Amino acid sequence: MAVNLSAIKDLLLPGLRGIEGKYEQIPSQYDKIFTKHESKMALERTAEMRFLGLAQLKTEGGQTAFDNGAGERYVYNQEHTEIALGYAITRKAVDDNLYKTQFMPSNLGLIESFQQTKEIYGANVLNTATTYNSSIGGDGKALVASDHPIDGGTVSNTPATQVELNEASLLNGMIAVRANFKDQAGLKVFARARKLIVPTALEPVAIRLTKTELRPGTADNDVNAIMMTSGGLPEGYMVSDFLTSSSAWFLLTNIDGLSYMERVKFESDMQVDFVTDNLLVKGYERYSFGYYNWRSIFASFPT
Repeated sequence: MAVNLSAIKDLLLPGLRGIEGKYEQIPSQYDKIFTKHESKMALERTAEMRFLGLAQLKTEGGQTAFDNGAGERYVYNQEHTEIALGYAITRKAVDDNLYKTQFMPSNLGLIESFQQTKEIYGANVLNTATTYNSSIGGDGKALVASDHPIDGGTVSNTPATQVELNEASLLNGMIAVRANFKDQAGLKVFARARKLIVPTALEPVAIRLTKTELRPGTADNDVNAIMMTSGGLPEGYMVSDFLTSSSAWFLLTNIDGLSYMERVKFESDMQVDFVTDNLLVKGYERYSFGYYNWRSIFASFPT
């Protein structure tokens, strides 16, 4: 009896559609770092604005000072990437009634592959944070740099000397975020560190620094200032399994600026290949990771 491949496809298709919901349920890390935005364009452009500077003293009978420098200062580009992967169930497997044992494991493998690919793309924004990408544009500096330009000077979102994660370096980073981060006109933006991000190798250090009420590594009863300085770290720490440096560490701030843009949600489909008689199964999605405000992060890359 001839095998009806189209009928088998119709039989399997609901199960394939079902993995789309399971994909959304896989625990993820990127969404703890990036803010999700829906996109309807091939290229998203986000402008950084320069607002008004400080108000000026006016003398009796004197003129009012005018600040005409407000407006668009820099533009950050974010272009979406197509992600796709598929697998085949051979005609022979269908004839021998083996396709059922291949179908669901392969589907689960498909969504796991898409998920880890997304994590890698997201983590690469941090892994390459000290390298300027001209396609992104912006202020002409890498995401993490010592000389982001603003009116009258520059601002750094990295230590002057790249330092390992310890009590002093973490405190100094938290203080720098609050004291130094300013907008394009030179006004404070009231930034606060909210979360520490570390690679797997630094998790024990992160635990000691953020989970103890007393100073880590001391025998006295001094309070752990990390818990209270500038409001502490309200979201604690997280480990990113996809960071490539074993010593780099990052502070996320309360300033929105790291972006995950979803252009096409994950979708799946299957068809019978006329030439080979194989059942072809594929997944597809389109998205991008990027940034549009360096004040969203402070980072150190010790060697």
